[in-house]
Amino acid sequence: MSIFDRIELSDLRVFLTIMRTGSFKGAAIQLGLTPSAVSHAMRRLEERLGAKLLNRSSRAVAPTDTGRSLALRLEEGFDKIGLALAELDAPGAGRYGELRVNVFADAAHLLITPAIPEFARLCPEVRLTVVVEDRPIDIVAEGYDAGIRYGHYVPEDMISVPLSGPQRWVVAAAPAYLADRSAPQHPDDLAGHTCLQLLLGDNSSYKWELARGRNKFRIRVPGAITINDTATSIAAAKAGVGLGYFLEQRIASELEEGSLQLVLNEYAAKGEPFHMYYSSRRHNHPALRTLVNIIRAQQALAKLR
Repeated sequence: MSIFDRIELSDLRVFLTIMRTGSFKGAAIQLGLTPSAVSHAMRRLEERLGAKLLNRSSRAVAPTDTGRSLALRLEEGFDKIGLALAELDAPGAGRYGELRVNVFADAAHLLITPAIPEFARLCPEVRLTVVVEDRPIDIVAEGYDAGIRYGHYVPEDMISVPLSGPQRWVVAAAPAYLADRSAPQHPDDLAGHTCLQLLLGDNSSYKWELARGRNKFRIRVPGAITINDTATSIAAAKAGVGLGYFLEQRIASELEEGSLQLVLNEYAAKGEPFHMYYSSRRHNHPALRTLVNIIRAQQALAKLR
């Protein structure tokens, strides 16, 4: 009997996931197991190999030289398996398990919501979990297969794929707000208006960014109301509470129906496209490319090959 016959692939997968996430807890979350089950799998694997793969303490997990060497070989093997399964033509082949994606709120509304029906049709065996939050996170450590953020927020060690074209950031107001006051004609005019403050995921107040030609403005606008949710900000702006700062695509229906209208339109700032990103050190869930291509098609971008 060979050493391979004594080892379960599931134990190798647990080991590789620990290496990717850097912790037993992160591996447990990603695999849907208890920390105890992950610990037992590692103990079993090391006993059957007769070698120590991980040095672990209450605070950290680090691979031994043997563990690091094994992980590199396993990465190659699991990558090839994942690609082979993804390329099969059989219905649902390679599209198994759970796909976990962390998405910020505007991207969830604009990209994920429209994509879900088609994804469910093409990948009926996949459990898609979408967690919506705006705080910056480490997707690998927290057990996600991928995340969606603006391009300039994607960590440098990640692979990223654009999901849209460049975005426009605009200032908008309800007709009721503008009924008894002059619309601002220059970014400096915002100082005399009531503005809805935008709170970022790290709890910092966002300076409105505007531009015209080579002139760029970053303005700390006045206003007593601060909101960290786009839907609530839109509702407040529609109610005439003040000027709001939004992605133009996010308020497209409001602009079309006339409940909001653009001001300072010639100063709208270009923003980074939405990006799907994932770790370059792990094989991807086979259904991730399907989700990416659905979104890209809906955003009039070419599919990935």
